[in-house]
Amino acid sequence: MNRYIKFTALVFTILIASCEDVIDVPVQNAPTRLVVEASLDWEKGTTGNEQTIRLSNSSAFFDTTSNTAVTGASVKVTNDSSGAEFIFADQNNGEYATSSFVPIIGQSYTLEIIHNGEMYSAQETLMAVPEITDIFQDVEDGFDDEILEAHIVFTDPPEEGNYYFFKFQKQGELLPDFEVGDDEFVNGNEIDWWYEIEESDDETDVRQPFAAGDVLDIEMYGVSEAFYNYIDILTDQIGGVGLFEATPVSVKGNCINLTNPENYAHGYFRLTEVNRTSYTFE
Repeated sequence: MNRYIKFTALVFTILIASCEDVIDVPVQNAPTRLVVEASLDWEKGTTGNEQTIRLSNSSAFFDTTSNTAVTGASVKVTNDSSGAEFIFADQNNGEYATSSFVPIIGQSYTLEIIHNGEMYSAQETLMAVPEITDIFQDVEDGFDDEILEAHIVFTDPPEEGNYYFFKFQKQGELLPDFEVGDDEFVNGNEIDWWYEIEESDDETDVRQPFAAGDVLDIEMYGVSEAFYNYIDILTDQIGGVGLFEATPVSVKGNCINLTNPENYAHGYFRLTEVNRTSYTFE
């Protein structure tokens, strides 16, 4: 069952030199688009009322100096059943925040953004996540039976069609790993989900397997099938193109431009319930 997909940093280094000539490599510039980071996550044990949505503009690949934050937009989320509206106030730094959001499991919500005279919209349903019942360490189930792995135990709900998204980050490391899975073959059963950091032959991968004293931060989300499929496609694109791979295509989220469909936005509107915890290796 333990199907997982890891997100890793993708680093491109191009060195083209000669004794006499400097060769300029042209880089294609895509149109500037709105980037929507709208993950409304209800952490178990909290009210979930405080939520933030981030808006920015896409930029050129090598542009590290431009301020891409989008301000002056109108942002709101609506409960599709009751019609209750939650206004996200502009914080003047690309963030839009509310302290009055009311999360309801199984409820559908609609995001509306008005920016530069154009209206963007997305719809999602708030998905539940089961309780984590146990976390332990072992060395038997990973790809390498000599290094430590963390095990997260939970019981999948008996209803069919549950999808999960995990974020794992060892404290002290810059980048997390992400994994996704579904209950196609384990519906209604207790699930033991394991995670390890393997030794790598890649000299650019400086991460080390877990050792006693390491602390692993764990986030486990219940997500919709649509978001699961979006992440599946996205990770295929990040994986690159091999000899027999499909040609990468633009990965579109669920934010639709109702005013000008060709000017679609990047990003995704997601509503989830989430478990957040940590584990210290012994």
